[in-house]
Amino acid sequence: MILISGSLHIAAEQQDGILDAVATMVAASREEPGCIDYAFSRDLVDPGIVRITERWQDVDALKAHFAMPHMATFQAALGSVEITDREIFYMSGEQGAFEELMG
Repeated sequence: MILISGSLHIAAEQQDGILDAVATMVAASREEPGCIDYAFSRDLVDPGIVRITERWQDVDALKAHFAMPHMATFQAALGSVEITDREIFYMSGEQGAFEELMG
């Protein structure tokens, strides 16, 4: 299993502009083969932080996710907001999965 945990720092007043894109991304990603869980949430203490949590069956499912049209659409929507900080962490139960994913 692949676990991704991350955060995007986006001013709370800018987040509403990408809510539709987030909803579409989450719904489409949850339907992908190999997706175990996919969620975005606002931090309860700091509303300027958007948390991302993903669980994937394996590295192949995650690679396929990166190539999906809804991923490209979402990335374009993110271009409409200022992200002041970004942290993404990958954890895997598969030996060598991170190296394979990152090339």
